[in-house]
Amino acid sequence: MQEASADTGRITRSAGVVGIAVLASRLLGLVREQVFASLFGAGYAYDAFVVAFRIPNLLRDLFAEGALSSAFVTVFADSSRNRGEAATWRLANNVLVAVALLLVLITGLGMLAARPLVLALAPDFAAVADKVSLTSRLARIMMPFLISISLAAVVMGILNSRGRFFVPALASSFFNLGSVLVGVGCAALMPALGQPAIAGMAVGTLAGGLLQLGVQLPSLARCGFPWQPLLDLADPGLRRVFRLMLPAVVGLSATQLNIFINTNFAASCAEGSVSWLNYAFRLVQFPIGLFGVALAVATLPVVAHHAAARDFASLKSSLVSSLTVGLCLTVPATVGLMTLAEPVVRVIFQHGAFTAADTAMTTQALRLYCLGLFAYAAVKTIVPVFYALDDTRFPVLGSFLAVAANITINLVLIERLQHRSVALATSGAMTLNCLFLCLVLTRKLGGLGWGYLGRGLAKIATAAGLMAGWLAVAFSWWGPAAGQGLLAEILFLILAIASAGLVYGVTLYLLGLAELTLLADRLRARLGRRAL
Repeated sequence: MQEASADTGRITRSAGVVGIAVLASRLLGLVREQVFASLFGAGYAYDAFVVAFRIPNLLRDLFAEGALSSAFVTVFADSSRNRGEAATWRLANNVLVAVALLLVLITGLGMLAARPLVLALAPDFAAVADKVSLTSRLARIMMPFLISISLAAVVMGILNSRGRFFVPALASSFFNLGSVLVGVGCAALMPALGQPAIAGMAVGTLAGGLLQLGVQLPSLARCGFPWQPLLDLADPGLRRVFRLMLPAVVGLSATQLNIFINTNFAASCAEGSVSWLNYAFRLVQFPIGLFGVALAVATLPVVAHHAAARDFASLKSSLVSSLTVGLCLTVPATVGLMTLAEPVVRVIFQHGAFTAADTAMTTQALRLYCLGLFAYAAVKTIVPVFYALDDTRFPVLGSFLAVAANITINLVLIERLQHRSVALATSGAMTLNCLFLCLVLTRKLGGLGWGYLGRGLAKIATAAGLMAGWLAVAFSWWGPAAGQGLLAEILFLILAIASAGLVYGVTLYLLGLAELTLLADRLRARLGRRAL
């Protein structure tokens, strides 16, 4: 493989569209976290909210962002190619109805079992007066979020398969917007109703989920989707979706088991540990969503198309180019976020109830989460390839290897590192999972272009090293001025990030990374046409 994949432009263009929408969502997500930090800080109320939201979120990750979306896009793409329009829309209706009925059942059971679920997730909460009761109440309020967010994932899969990426990616912005506006309004009213203010934020989360589904429906209608309340359990397409989902759910359940384990370990540390880890991971999710999720969403329809056509050479080429672009984006994000972690946390969160001590603890967790940033993004791109190939065994094995690594690292280090151990174990487990999946896919596809990927990584590492050197210089020049107030610190971050990005981008372009050169040439050609 001597040059970028023919699909690189298509994938990166789609990823760019998704990335713009995800950027808006992540910015609103940070606003949402700022609201939480300012109103509730890190401690009793926010610890309870994080654990309560984790219950529907664990299931959301299985349905909305994991097994369901990947399995559905694979089957929907195959149906569009081989079964015709009518059968494809029939499949979409069938999946929507079947999933809705299943989720209503799961939601009801979750609401009934809220208290034992909370005690399983965070048994140490029982040592704090009324903390389990508050967490259970919040969990019951937020459980129906699972229904709307999972149906939104099916709708997103339909729109992505039809080449529509912007609105589905932007939909999560409406989740964050609804969460903040409705949440803050309800939080102000709750004390007058005899309820804790944090319960208002739980109501806001529920409203945000409904908005995320609703905002996609007009685009779905414009695609020609004919809504029909249809349930045909004998439909081979529906059965294939669930057949792909079941082993994937087992594999993803290992990821959720990791979250369960980490919540358990974090809850056993000092009060506020759950909050510090959550705030830190929210910051790491910014580049993961901007780069990893955007690339995964854009890559999945392409590799699903190549898999349906049995064109494995093009599939490998597209995947390697996607991974190279992922490295190109996540390596500098890792360097920058680790270097600028403390001022970033301070500027975003240190207001109101969020203290300087909270900033220090969150910064420690953030730097350790950053170590696994590329692995997070890469796994999101690689796992759907296994789904497209109708093979979910190895993602399952990889996930359980990650669980074993996570438990081992935490058991060894939790006493010494406290909440930092959870962040380090998460990064270590995800990196192991990534390496395992890459090796398996190399054998499965008869090679994966490691030489091409390695040459790209050498250029990326060189550019990132120069960027890190520039950031060190920037700190020596502008760092002292950053301590003179919020505006000065914001200006320092803008200058540091913009100049470091320029150093990295120019260096990488001069080194001749094929994917970046292709995009720069296309951008130059487009600007040239507009000038004419």
